[in-house]
Amino acid sequence: QVQLVESGGGLVQAGGSLRLSCAASGRTVSPYGMGWFRQAPGKEREFVAGISWSGSLTSHADSVKGRFTISRDNAKNTVYLQMNSLKPEDTAVYYCATSTKGGGSYYYIANLYDYWGQGTQVTVSS
Repeated sequence: QVQLVESGGGLVQAGGSLRLSCAASGRTVSPYGMGWFRQAPGKEREFVAGISWSGSLTSHADSVKGRFTISRDNAKNTVYLQMNSLKPEDTAVYYCATSTKGGGSYYYIANLYDYWGQGTQVTVSS
């Protein structure tokens, strides 16, 4: 079993920054790919960023590319999402997830992840 706990969300003005953290417990997630997803009210959950087990491979959605950066610290069993130049359309609940069956890869599709955190709210005011 893996437990994931997100933190770092909050209310920020447009143009501001936040850094989300996702701390894993129960077992190490260092062998596994990790992803960040978000879900706004009335919308489907969408991929934001993914990172491979080693951190050598990352991917970011076009909507956040150049503004958000995913990273991980396997020694701390933690994944991060640095969010800069935030926009009101970034407002959503942000979730981290891990895929223990993917051989260390990340995925763009939510249902390929088998453990999820409870989410952290990010609200960007205009």
